[in-house]
Amino acid sequence: MSREELLRSGADPVEAAEETTLRPRSLAEFVGQPRLVEHLEIMLGAAKQRGQSVDHILFAGPPGLGKTSLSGIIAVEMGVNLRITSGPALERAGDLAAILTNLDDGDVLFIDEVHRLPRTVEEVLYPAMEDFQLDIVIGKGPSARSIRLDLPRFTLVGATTRTGLITGPLRDRFGFVARLDFYTPEELVSIITRAAGILGVPLEPEAALECARRSRGTPRIANRLLKRVRDYAEMRGDGTVTLAVAQDALALFEVDELGLDKVDRGILHAICVTFGGGPVGLGTLAAALAEESDTLEDVYEPYLLKHGLLQRTPRGRIATAAAYAHLGLRLPPARAGESALFD
Repeated sequence: MSREELLRSGADPVEAAEETTLRPRSLAEFVGQPRLVEHLEIMLGAAKQRGQSVDHILFAGPPGLGKTSLSGIIAVEMGVNLRITSGPALERAGDLAAILTNLDDGDVLFIDEVHRLPRTVEEVLYPAMEDFQLDIVIGKGPSARSIRLDLPRFTLVGATTRTGLITGPLRDRFGFVARLDFYTPEELVSIITRAAGILGVPLEPEAALECARRSRGTPRIANRLLKRVRDYAEMRGDGTVTLAVAQDALALFEVDELGLDKVDRGILHAICVTFGGGPVGLGTLAAALAEESDTLEDVYEPYLLKHGLLQRTPRGRIATAAAYAHLGLRLPPARAGESALFD
């Protein structure tokens, strides 16, 4: 998300400026995703050697893993401009046409949540991606006619959290499709240490590791936790983030040892207690928690599934024995045999 988008969303101006500053500006600065970075180095290097624009790229994965940052890096590495928009913002074909006709040769167009493009807009995007041409209909009724405009050779970078919702024709037009994985604690320590240096936060290595362990494998969350721990250290300490300060701050902000927050534990508690361990449908669970279904499925469930705290079945969501153990709840007698699987 750009600084302007952060400001429009109501974010604090200082936070918005920091969010932009903390983003890596080159592949050399980017931490994690080593295979993806290697692939991009080859693609960008080859495109620059040929003097051509980079092929269209699709990044898939949970929020906060670096899809927007990578789009900016691609533009910087290629020495071109970056235009940022999102699928829901392009309501009409004319919205997309206005952006495409204002691009320069080689520019990078980043469309976040590309799976949410309206079908009419998506149809206009096909010839633009494939032939770098734009079909425009002039007039209405029997007198209507179609004209085709030539577009500069741009690079479309799409980002999605729901790969399965992208239509086949659109997915096939991307020359490179990459999925971003969750980060290791060691990678997150490097990200947090770099961010602490930019923000001027005195940070001890043990505190950096503690924040990394509770960051759900996500750089965006790691940077957010660092800022909150920094605030705590400044108000309740001498400004230095030690291990004890980090632990106290994260406990205050209700982030536990696994990185689960209040909503995560609410999901598990609802399934374990309110719905007897499940199965429970996604819509029912969302209604019980007063959350959107898409938010639960895209933001919270991937991490719970990764840690074996939740199962998806054809009948609904089921809490595992590990979920009961994490919440300190007693496993129902009918499922007590499952606990051996998690010993």
